[in-house]
Amino acid sequence: MNTLSVALVQHGCTADRNENVRRSSEGIRRAAAQGAQLVVLPELHCGLYFCVTEETACFDQAETIPGPSTEVFGALARELGIVIVTSLFEKRAPGLYHNTAVVLEKDGSIAGKYRKMHIPDDPGYYEKFYFTPGDLGFTPIDTSVGRLGVLVCWDQWYPEAARLMAMAGAELLIYPTAIGYDPNDTAEEQGRQRDAWITIQRSHAVANGIPVISVNRIGFEDDPSGQTAGARFWGSSFATGFQGELLVSAAQDQEDVLLVAIDKARSETVRRIWPYLRDRRIDAYDDLLRRYRD
Repeated sequence: MNTLSVALVQHGCTADRNENVRRSSEGIRRAAAQGAQLVVLPELHCGLYFCVTEETACFDQAETIPGPSTEVFGALARELGIVIVTSLFEKRAPGLYHNTAVVLEKDGSIAGKYRKMHIPDDPGYYEKFYFTPGDLGFTPIDTSVGRLGVLVCWDQWYPEAARLMAMAGAELLIYPTAIGYDPNDTAEEQGRQRDAWITIQRSHAVANGIPVISVNRIGFEDDPSGQTAGARFWGSSFATGFQGELLVSAAQDQEDVLLVAIDKARSETVRRIWPYLRDRRIDAYDDLLRRYRD
């Protein structure tokens, strides 16, 4: 199967888990009805982005794997005969939590999971309070539709993560995401941030000769602590081709289901023309293991 139909489900989230599950499920059904074989959802799509504050009560939102989300979306995957990339707040053990993407196979089983490796800690994004860094490495997940290089949000800024997935045979990079504007920033600064977000991910496609799928949420979410002005998530979910070309792109403020056809055989063609993996100077990269070259 060389042509893969991928759907990007972009939606907003509320404090009502059932409503969020409904929105995600409705998007999945729309995607399947249009022929999608692989459906990708935003980061932590079953709830509000709670990392805007540090509050121990938020740990009550975490769930096990298998658990409620994998049951609901696994049943949908089985019913519709599709592969789904979902994202959840994983409770691994008492006091041990991860930001985890789970890939569900066509039969509803768990094909694999990825625990977010890069964990931010910034005003409005206090993820280090909640998430233990991943310990599963940058390992692609094999599915019936191909080998998926699943990463999560903040991982998308790191070329090392994309490269390691590509080096392990990932056929495409997938980024469930929750990122938005600070309403207090100027319009110019907001534009620069969104452009940087798109540009860095397009560069991963170019550098590795594989497509990128990035799915964000939309809508304004308040900061209950009042310490920040909240966040307006900028949507803009998109897919690139093997040379970073934009294939589809969503609006910044509308729920949407985007479909894109990926010709997986094109990776071979592009890599023959631009053989970056061949020409890597692996004998000269030792210092990449250092934090900084003082």
